[in-house]
Amino acid sequence: MRLFILGLGYSARHFVARFGGTFSHIAGTMRDPTTQEAIPGIEMHPFSGSGPTDATIERISAADILLISIPPGSAGDPAIAAFGDVLATGRHRRIIYLSTIGVYGDHGGAWVDESTQPQTTLDRARMRLAAERAWTEVARGNAAILRLAGIYGPGRNALATLRTGTARRIIKPGQVFNRIHVDDIASAIMAAVRREGGGSWNVCDDEPTPPQDVIAYAAKLMGVAPPAEEAFAAAEMSAMARSFYSSSARVSNARLKRELGVTLAYPTYRHGLDALWHAGDGR
Repeated sequence: MRLFILGLGYSARHFVARFGGTFSHIAGTMRDPTTQEAIPGIEMHPFSGSGPTDATIERISAADILLISIPPGSAGDPAIAAFGDVLATGRHRRIIYLSTIGVYGDHGGAWVDESTQPQTTLDRARMRLAAERAWTEVARGNAAILRLAGIYGPGRNALATLRTGTARRIIKPGQVFNRIHVDDIASAIMAAVRREGGGSWNVCDDEPTPPQDVIAYAAKLMGVAPPAEEAFAAAEMSAMARSFYSSSARVSNARLKRELGVTLAYPTYRHGLDALWHAGDGR
């Protein structure tokens, strides 16, 4: 299988690190590969949203698996704008699109699953829904939409923010967030690669949790005092950060386990933080 990755970000890199040996050839895009260290085993291509090179178009045309982790913008999905015509014709390929559970919007902390009608009021989540529909159409029924929860893993977790002094315990009564370890994202992507047919799957762990609880648990592992609690209403936050608190829902991963056969290595944030702490994160 030949893999092409549109957007070599945190999750895509971890996927390649775990499962790169599955593929006969791997290529991917970054905005400017000349400013980044080469990633072993990946042929790098520049792509900043327009004007792809002929070599990039050729590699995408020949790919068996296309993994997309580029977010849409106000003008739509830049990858579809650049490559839609190429993908609409030619070979049969599997498309994996990394979306977000943010499309569900606010449900007051109630449980939701893939049958729940998205009701987001945020423009960025509405753009995600439009991108999901567009990639499904391009793939002609062979697109796997993976709706990711809040991503954490090596170097990106509550232990790391506590160590750098940037962790905060923002208290908003009733607020819960969903999370997923990057290794479990990699497992979900691989399961989607191996499964033909379209659909959407929530990629999250088993335990939606108030954000302050995660910080407190990380502080306990480190043997340090957690930061003081801050009331959400009075906390100084950017508009983007505050917008994340506008939605609260408990997202089910039952379909991910049942249909894709994914067994989570880190079913709760405690499992994930324990492993990260023992691996040296936050030290």
